[in-house]
Amino acid sequence: MKLYQVPNYEAARLKAAGLIAAQINVKPDSVIAWPTGGTPVGVYEHLAALYNRGELDFSGITSFNLDEYCGLADDAPQSYHYFMDEQLFSKVNTAKDRQFFPDQNAVDINQACQDYDAKIAAYGGLDLAFLGIGVNGHIGFNEPDTVFSAGTRCVPLTESTIQANARFFDNADEVPRDAVTMGIKTIMSAKKIILVANGPAKREIMEQALCGPITPDVPASILQVHPDVTVIWSHA
Repeated sequence: MKLYQVPNYEAARLKAAGLIAAQINVKPDSVIAWPTGGTPVGVYEHLAALYNRGELDFSGITSFNLDEYCGLADDAPQSYHYFMDEQLFSKVNTAKDRQFFPDQNAVDINQACQDYDAKIAAYGGLDLAFLGIGVNGHIGFNEPDTVFSAGTRCVPLTESTIQANARFFDNADEVPRDAVTMGIKTIMSAKKIILVANGPAKREIMEQALCGPITPDVPASILQVHPDVTVIWSHA
């Protein structure tokens, strides 16, 4: 594990964007898992700036999103389809036919989850998984007490996650109670992982994830055994 402790979010986003850009430049047909939430926004902003300056080409990459809320339409403003389009995809030259999301409204959700993992495998597996971390240690929407051996699946969201995401809705009651997420097994299959954490609210969980026991109570702790993880941590 490589750990970069940086002084502020600006440094964190520039470092993360630089590493992601390097991955794309070295392997232009990279298969990348993308996160949503507040932490990646600045990273996506800088990646788009690199593209606009002609320093980065997204045309060959394949994108798989980490998760999506159940029950939302793809074009709902709170959906992660909408988020990724607003924050990154509409600003760079990614191919729309290689932008993939879990099927949150499938009639057979279990089969859809298996199909998602099969599609990742068909594209050669994930070259890079870009992750954030929740205050309870979740990565993707793999909440505490998750199953480390699970692939993509439908999961109930914890109350802390619902409250943390309520800022994207009119109120907490509107936050979906379930989501589809890449499982820990799927995330851990990535050749490289970059995790970005920002702010004092993440200090306690980061110490548990990086230095504590490997336990389903802290899903991100499993990253300790991945062979190629880079952690970028801003305390400010």
